[in-house]
Amino acid sequence: MDERKKWFLDLQELGCIVCLNEHEVISPPDIHHIHRNSRRVDDFHTIPLCPLHHRSGNNSADYISRHPWKKAFEKKYGDEWELFEEVKKRVEDMRKMRKIITKRADDSTN
Repeated sequence: MDERKKWFLDLQELGCIVCLNEHEVISPPDIHHIHRNSRRVDDFHTIPLCPLHHRSGNNSADYISRHPWKKAFEKKYGDEWELFEEVKKRVEDMRKMRKIITKRADDSTN
């Protein structure tokens, strides 16, 4: 499996970073590409956002959608680059835990 696919699967497993931070729940995400100079950086500069936080178009007290409300979204939840750094850390931790669990399972079968 290529690295892009692994990254996207990890984002799917992590769930929406905003729902995780705000409500401590895992919700199925879309993959949001971060932009620099109005262009996508690449497939690895992405964050998981549920449809409500990604593209619903809502801007209310309950939730703010990234599209089209970028400024309000970032004011409430943090800027995309901060969220990206947090996502990278959480994915790294998740991958470490998978290795520990796999090793323990392997050790218990020997």
